[in-house]
Amino acid sequence: MVEEWVEQMQHQVNTLKKLGEYINVSDDERKAIETLKTKWGTSPYFASLMDKDDPNCPIRKQVIPSMNEQVNKYGMENYLVWKENRATEEVRPDSIARQYHDRIAFTVVQVCGIYCRHCFRKELVVDQDLQLSFDVEEGLAWIAEHKEIRDVLITGGDPLLLPDEKLEYLISKLREMPHIQMIRIGSRLPIVLPHRITEGLKKAIGGFHKVPVWINTQCNHPKEITEKTAKAVYELMSCGINVGNQAVLLKGINDDVETFRELHQKLLRTRIRPYYVFYCEPAPGIDHFRTPVEKGAELIRDAIRGHTTGLAQPMYVLATKIGKIPLMPDYYIVDKNETEYTLRNYKGETTKIPNIPE
Repeated sequence: MVEEWVEQMQHQVNTLKKLGEYINVSDDERKAIETLKTKWGTSPYFASLMDKDDPNCPIRKQVIPSMNEQVNKYGMENYLVWKENRATEEVRPDSIARQYHDRIAFTVVQVCGIYCRHCFRKELVVDQDLQLSFDVEEGLAWIAEHKEIRDVLITGGDPLLLPDEKLEYLISKLREMPHIQMIRIGSRLPIVLPHRITEGLKKAIGGFHKVPVWINTQCNHPKEITEKTAKAVYELMSCGINVGNQAVLLKGINDDVETFRELHQKLLRTRIRPYYVFYCEPAPGIDHFRTPVEKGAELIRDAIRGHTTGLAQPMYVLATKIGKIPLMPDYYIVDKNETEYTLRNYKGETTKIPNIPE
């Protein structure tokens, strides 16, 4: 019997005909699908969450191509080669991307449960202009030789689309390496295909172990979170896997106070810990999703800090070739002199604390 998640992938919504079963396709959406040479699509489950009649539906905008993707004023050509330090002197397999000394990103698959229109790996996964070879054995051999690597992020595409036995093999091989202390998996499947969290998957990657597995998913709007997601996350936690969220700040999707607050509160209600909010990276063809850089910090100030539990507050960062850079200005230190600081809270109230000399 075919598992439900496999059946979902076999019936991806990736043609105009299939899309028309879920929404009334607008003229603009139809034109983009028929004109642009780009990969798109998602699971029937996630497609069912789209608003049937509203082209501005936050899920539709993440799934369906737009003619705006042809505009590239701010995106960097060959961005992924730059971002993942692929043009350096260090010889690495295509599957290994590196910005840090002790941790790497290990790409093991190129397919996704959703081909996000804002994807920072758009050149590779969506537009497929960049051709790389993801040989898992070659990557494992490289990691085994580099004893300074203590933390491996398994990424893609979406690595949870690998069969259970391949995931179990991959995790076990990494855990056999004495220098590996932590394994992370980046996957949108808890959001776009929660059916994937099966007993077989839990057995393959979960359990008590000295090398734990963490999953970071991506949820950008509260509408994406359902009871199916909540149950999937609970199942992951029940086998020892914590789940965090890495949202992307997207214009017209989550860049208003009400949506931003509800997203992060709903994540916590679903047992997903807000971790990062990413500013849109300078990948090509996603200009229409960009906000001013300050917007993310303003949203954390106006929607989260003091307005809800601190557990809901993510870090606001930009990912670059030299690592993630925080984009949070200091809104709370109003003044400083030789004897004291003046601090301001979210209500605009102020208080003072002593200035302690070194």
